Amino acid sequence: MTFQQLGLNEPILKALADQGYERPSPIQEKAIPPALTGRDVLGCAQTGTGKTCAFAAPILQRLAAQPAQGRPIRALILTPTRELALQIQESFEAYGKYLPLRSTVIFGGVGQTPQVEQLRKGVDILVATPGRLGDLYNQKFIDLSRLEIFVLDEADRMLDMGFIHDVRRILGWLPKKKQTLFFSATMPPEVQGLVDSLLVDPAKVAVDPISSPVEVIEQKLYWVDRGNKTKLLAHLIRERKVKNALVFTRTKHGANKVAGDLVKADITAAAIHGNKSQTARQQALADFKSGRVQVLVATDIAARGLDIEELSHVFNYNLPDVPETYVHRIGRTGRAGHGGTAISFCDINEKDELKGIEKLIGRSIPVVEDHPWPMEVLEPLPRDKKGRIVNPEDAEARAAAKERRRQRDAANKAAAEARKAKAETPKPQQPAPKAEPMAAPAPAKTRRKRGRRNSATLEEALTATAPAAPKPQAEYTDFYKPDPLASDHIMDATARLLAPKPRTHTDQRKKHGPSAAAQSAPKAEPLEKNRKKASASTKQTDSHAHRSRSKGRGGRSRPPEVVLRTNGQKDSTEQPSLMKPYYLSDN
Repeated sequence: MTFQQLGLNEPILKALADQGYERPSPIQEKAIPPALTGRDVLGCAQTGTGKTCAFAAPILQRLAAQPAQGRPIRALILTPTRELALQIQESFEAYGKYLPLRSTVIFGGVGQTPQVEQLRKGVDILVATPGRLGDLYNQKFIDLSRLEIFVLDEADRMLDMGFIHDVRRILGWLPKKKQTLFFSATMPPEVQGLVDSLLVDPAKVAVDPISSPVEVIEQKLYWVDRGNKTKLLAHLIRERKVKNALVFTRTKHGANKVAGDLVKADITAAAIHGNKSQTARQQALADFKSGRVQVLVATDIAARGLDIEELSHVFNYNLPDVPETYVHRIGRTGRAGHGGTAISFCDINEKDELKGIEKLIGRSIPVVEDHPWPMEVLEPLPRDKKGRIVNPEDAEARAAAKERRRQRDAANKAAAEARKAKAETPKPQQPAPKAEPMAAPAPAKTRRKRGRRNSATLEEALTATAPAAPKPQAEYTDFYKPDPLASDHIMDATARLLAPKPRTHTDQRKKHGPSAAAQSAPKAEPLEKNRKKASASTKQTDSHAHRSRSKGRGGRSRPPEVVLRTNGQKDSTEQPSLMKPYYLSDN
């Protein structure tokens, strides 16, 4: 069967061809047709068989066939780990690069601001981990009211990692009417109740028996003491000329220790686990995929979601406590039909874990006895009150964690004391600038001499406060003209107005005769008499001027103008009319 026969459209077929996909895998062949019709799907297949494409291709085709306005979140894919979320997002971008759909991924361990910006632009498909999805939903950055398709990938692992409560809370945010796709490598009985409550008449797809490993993977077992595992690991990497290897340990402290020992043995290695920042984890994974790092040491956090093409070897440095985890670990190799080798180390204290794994896979793992460090310690470690083996690796991990906490607390305490000492230390006072010597105050007598002396008379006060007279000018020019409002000019104009105006000879002859001119010579009189004469003269002059102006053309006279009086004399409005009625005669 081909992808064309599954009913996929041309843009998706073209994208799959670009990825080198020729024929669908069994899980793709059985899951894609019912998913395209809108049915719920329950897919169970071992890891590395193409489950991502089995749900990504139908989602892309259904969303592209019915575009929505405003780009609401129409498909949600929930995954347990950050690495798996990143890989699913990459798959959606690869399969849908010829479609007008937009997808993004959100996960914890990094800042949320870039992820929020992508959500604000609008996305059709959202890939998320439970923690970050809950954070952004509670902050009102995510709206799931228009969701159409929900995918729960690696469901069993998500529940094993303690996300059961988060998953149930997220399910309460989703619309009741939606398509649900449930994919997992294993289907333990304890999660069957969640499956029954979540799916409605699902199309059940089970490619292989539950939790069966991929048949193409070569499995081997080495019995070795705990103290010699690192030596055997370095020996096998050199002897087999391992191209790239993924090594699994039980604890984070063990991952760091194994990576450090391999580096000391001149083997490039890096550690990846939950205590690493997301940036460090992505950098280590990128270096491993590019070939700059030969060995990647990881805890079970990387057992799911790591999609590394042509991974040649997987080493189980410690056997897992949960048998299903063994299947997830070795499933990192032998992907997409390629071959691979899975090598497991087992000491005397891991016999119980080995029995559980062989029971699950239904076969015994072949044992390699010819190696330089065969097992010599045959007595198991003591057990605690509950019958559990007191594992020294766990004790080392606890001691290392305690030491890290002690160092962190000591560093925080030292930093706090440094800040406190810095706050309590008085700042050095800046030397005050040297002030210039001030002049000594003058004696009281000197200050009194410098003050103003009160004027003795009113004339002295007026003289002292009078404005300075302008400098005399020889000649007025355009650049200098006297101020007509100056006090001296106003006084001069008033004096000229009040001064007696000399009469002409003609006026004297008309009124007084020829001898009047000789009698008009001025005499020296007191100032008061002169002022009275000047006032009388002014009145006469005004009357004469009035009579002269009243004569117009033709010698006709005009009626006299009314002059207001202020000396108590009645004006013309208070006197009898000067005009006689025309009907009255002189008789």
